[in-house]
Amino acid sequence: MEENNINEELEENNKIEEKQEIDKEMAISKVKENGKSLEFLPYEMQDDKDVVMEAISQDGEALEFASDRLKDDKEIVMKAISKAAWTAFYASERLKADKEVIMASVTTYGQTLYYASEELRDDEEVVKAAISNKGLIIKYASFRLRDNKELAEIAVKQNKEAYHFLSARLKQDEEIKGLLN
Repeated sequence: MEENNINEELEENNKIEEKQEIDKEMAISKVKENGKSLEFLPYEMQDDKDVVMEAISQDGEALEFASDRLKDDKEIVMKAISKAAWTAFYASERLKADKEVIMASVTTYGQTLYYASEELRDDEEVVKAAISNKGLIIKYASFRLRDNKELAEIAVKQNKEAYHFLSARLKQDEEIKGLLN
């Protein structure tokens, strides 16, 4: 009798394991059709790297619905950024301080500088990449870099409104003022 209970329990465990595999397969199937459907899947699927990778492969914006643990996974975040640069917004704080991650985003979506760590807002390469496609974003650069003439020229050439966010010293610079005309 005890042996029958053990066999029944093993069968039940096998059914549960099969069900979980089917659920994962179904989840992958759903997110392949629409990545953002990740939002409606159980947390376990939002925390499953395979499911999330499929979702963001279909739509980078699906990163919004990934678990916090996977928002801290560099491979996942970089894939999402490659599909939708602005999704760096959803990255963990640790990854928002990762220069490679932020550079992958700001090169096409300068606005990401707003979400970057304080250290990266003071990184000349990062700021230059950001203002090259969105000059106005210089307002989120460090005060030190808002006083950098090369960066000021890039920003003002890209968007004249960037002038308002430069240092007082550069606002008086004749060459910078000449870019406003």
